[in-house]
Amino acid sequence: MDQQWPTRVFDVNCTACPRLHAFHEQNRQKFPDHFNGPVPPFGPVNAELLIVGLAPGLHGANRSGRPFTGDYCGDLLYSTLHKYGFANRPVSMAVGDGMQLLNARVSNAVKCVPPENKPTPAEIKTCNKFIAHEFKVHPPKAVLALGLVGHQAVLKAMDQKQSAFKFGHAAQHDLGAFRLFDSYHVSRYNTQTGRLTAPMFESVLESISHFLKG
Repeated sequence: MDQQWPTRVFDVNCTACPRLHAFHEQNRQKFPDHFNGPVPPFGPVNAELLIVGLAPGLHGANRSGRPFTGDYCGDLLYSTLHKYGFANRPVSMAVGDGMQLLNARVSNAVKCVPPENKPTPAEIKTCNKFIAHEFKVHPPKAVLALGLVGHQAVLKAMDQKQSAFKFGHAAQHDLGAFRLFDSYHVSRYNTQTGRLTAPMFESVLESISHFLKG
């Protein structure tokens, strides 16, 4: 069974953002075999590491129903998690494929796929309550923000001043309750242009692994 957030906490029928809800309705007509709904986090709720991305991809998590699964973004993420002992296998193919995260949990700043992969500031703000809930109920020891939006969502959920913690690849920030690690997003654009390489991303996961081992 896939590791997911209990339905009493996460509403897979959420319609709080009209634009995103309308986009889901359009996609249900175009892609009836897709998940087409708010994508729950994946991984054990008591994990020491929480990974926060941007939003589901149209033919990735929005299709599969699992974060970073079904498109290029997940290739580097899950293979690296596996390398550092945070996953039982290197490839996340589909819900029910046997993939398990070990002491790690993956979520997104926005749970619904946005048009052109660009959520609005209002949508990011509305969805922030889910990240904030994770921190309150199951506080991690380390958080990995993939990209600026993930970084900002973590700070907002912790009621921290954005200007006090500048985003930068491999940057680390002590937020008191946990340590925030930053990385460029594992997007196809970043990896194909060389902005983010496998060694660069592995270096961040290695730092996280050392931090959690104390």
